[in-house]
Amino acid sequence: MKRKDFLKAAAILPLTGIALKLHDLHKMTEPLESGEKMPVLFVGHGNPMNAIEENEFVAGFRKIGKELPKPKAILCISAHWETKGTFVTAMEKPRTIHDFGGFPQALFDVQYPAPGSPQLASETKATVQKTEVGLDKDWGLDHGCWTVVKHFYPKAEVPVIQMSLDFSKPPRYHYELAKELAALRRKGVLILGSGNMVHNLGRVNWQSPQAGYDWAVEADQKFKQLINSGDHLALANYESLGQAVKLSVPTPEHYLPLLYTLALQEKNETVSYFNDKTIMGSISMTSLKIG
Repeated sequence: MKRKDFLKAAAILPLTGIALKLHDLHKMTEPLESGEKMPVLFVGHGNPMNAIEENEFVAGFRKIGKELPKPKAILCISAHWETKGTFVTAMEKPRTIHDFGGFPQALFDVQYPAPGSPQLASETKATVQKTEVGLDKDWGLDHGCWTVVKHFYPKAEVPVIQMSLDFSKPPRYHYELAKELAALRRKGVLILGSGNMVHNLGRVNWQSPQAGYDWAVEADQKFKQLINSGDHLALANYESLGQAVKLSVPTPEHYLPLLYTLALQEKNETVSYFNDKTIMGSISMTSLKIG
C-alpha cells in the first residue's frame, strides 16, 4: 500500500478506537517480510481420532513440531477441501470444521481457535500466477489441517490458512502450481501438505491395525524410492506406476498434497521421514520433511 493511500485509509478510522487501530491497519497491509527459509512438510493425517488420542503418530507430530522453527503463519493444503478452482481461506477467525461422522462426542467438542491471516491469503493470491485464486470467507480449518496442527502448536497461536484442491485439474497441474508458492517459504510461512500417500478406505482391514497389505507396502516403498531419487515427474504421473499404486490411490485427493510439498524441494535439500508406517491394510501414515 502506498503511503498516501495508507494515510487516507487511516483518516477514516473513528477517533473512538472502536475500529482498527492504526497499528493494526498497518500490520494488515504490509507484506510479509523475508526471513529464515522454512522447511516444508507432508503429513499422513490418518484417523481424525489422532486429534485426541495418544499414539505413536501423535508423538511423531509433536516431535516434529518441536524441531521446526516457529513460523509466522501456516499454509495448509488438505485433502479435505476440494473445489472447482483454487481458493484460500481469508477470514480472521477460521472455524474448526468437524467434517466427519460416527466418532465420539469428545472429538466434536474439540476447537482449534487459531487465527487466520487475511494478509497471507492476499499475498498467496498475488503470488500465484497460474490461476486466479479466490479469497474464501466460509470454509475454515478442516480435520486434515487442525487434527495435525494442534499437536504442532497446541496454544493455537500461529495463524493458519488453507488452500483448496481444484478437483478438475490433473496432478501435474497441482505440482506446477505449488512451485509458485516457493517465495512464501522465505517469508516465514510453513507450507503443509496433509493427506495420505496410500489411502483406500474401501479396502481398510480392521483386523490388521498395525500392518498394511502387500500392495500398500509396495506402493509406499515405491513412492519413497522416487522421492529419494528426486523423480518428481514419475510421482506426478503416479497413475502409470502400476497396479499396487492404482489400488493405493483410487482417488487423488489424499495424494495431491504430497505433490504440493515435493514441488517446493530445492536443489540439495534433503528429505527426512517420520511416522513411516502402513496401517489398517490400506493406509500409509508416512510423513516427510524437506529442508
